Amino acid sequence: MKELPKTDLATLESQIPEGKYMLFFTAGWCPDCRFIKPAMPEIEQKYQDYTFLKVDRDENIDLAGEMDVMGIPSFVAYDNGQEIGRFSNPDRKTKQEIEKFIDSLNK
Repeated sequence: MKELPKTDLATLESQIPEGKYMLFFTAGWCPDCRFIKPAMPEIEQKYQDYTFLKVDRDENIDLAGEMDVMGIPSFVAYDNGQEIGRFSNPDRKTKQEIEKFIDSLNK
């Protein structure tokens, strides 16, 4: 998974004008993020039509604020530069819940 460098929303959207992207907001101190981290390679493998970008919430606190991402881990999906869905709340997320979210985007 590629790590997104510190950025803002306008710059981010200019960098992902084509294709499908999944932003994974996380932080090293977050226990719920550490819980789902081992499942992420499998999720990436299953959904190869998405480019997954790891977003360090602490490094990108301004971006998280611009995007109203308050809880982590959170997932925000883009298709051709437009947000198409998000799975963002303060709860622990399971592999099955994340896959259900991504599957709902492809309908």
